[in-house]
Amino acid sequence: MAILVVGSIAYDSVRTPFGEVTEVLGGSASYFAVAASYFSPVRLVAAVGEDFKPEDHEVLRARGIDLQGLAREKGRTFRWSGEYGYNLNEARTLATHLNVFEHFRPRLPEAYRDADYVFLANIDPDLQHDILSQVKKPRLVALDTMNYWIENKPEALRRALAGVNLLIINDAEARQLTGEVTLVRAAARVFGWGPSTLVVKRGEYGVLMFTPHSRFAAPAYPLETIVDPTGAGDSFAGGFMGYLSGSGDLGDSAIRQAIVMGSVMASFNVEKFSLERLRTLSRSEIDDRYRAFKLLTHFEDL
Repeated sequence: MAILVVGSIAYDSVRTPFGEVTEVLGGSASYFAVAASYFSPVRLVAAVGEDFKPEDHEVLRARGIDLQGLAREKGRTFRWSGEYGYNLNEARTLATHLNVFEHFRPRLPEAYRDADYVFLANIDPDLQHDILSQVKKPRLVALDTMNYWIENKPEALRRALAGVNLLIINDAEARQLTGEVTLVRAAARVFGWGPSTLVVKRGEYGVLMFTPHSRFAAPAYPLETIVDPTGAGDSFAGGFMGYLSGSGDLGDSAIRQAIVMGSVMASFNVEKFSLERLRTLSRSEIDDRYRAFKLLTHFEDL
């Protein structure tokens, strides 16, 4: 079953304690699409400028991603630059230049409107709501957002959430969005707005999942090498949604397995800058790490 992702494609300049890169391929849609492409067909909607490099187009095309919805606009591609200290859970933004993304108004190709799985990446909630009006009857819609939209467009975000099955955000955003101190109470508030599942990303501390009837926690995979956490959340979402789409199962057990697979894809992403690690993976590497993750969290009753 196909996944539709609507989000950003960007050129990132990133500095971490372990290195620095300039003008490398990034953006929420790029990370999500490449991660998801290992499990399911992906249709991508985003905007790039006249300066978008052929070799970066090829990175996406080589993963079999459907790029019919990639609009090339007059102007420059979205730019973001940031840096991380040794606390790799949070980036410090140095500069943002929206460029063609400032006037991004996604229109879905007709062939995309019947997508079974939809991921609304971190963009203006008014655009997220508009996209929901363009799709037909998806089995699952997931949405990501950030502190900027929570603070500046709360009503629009609430309107978008009414049409969503699953919300994926980090722990600080969950508290900011709901005004609740604990994530358990935050989840209950989210359920009242529309979503029936809340997935909370906690960086190096793993992931929490809440539904009205169950809770699940998964740790982050312990790594020997961490280079750049940029895109880890979108890579998680890509692995998560890709696994669900590939399995065709939306039951509680499948969602738990998808959380682990999302964590696996995020763990690969942080091992190199940009998409360098994600795009060169083999399925056997993914499956091996999934099995290792399963052993990491397995225990027997006394």
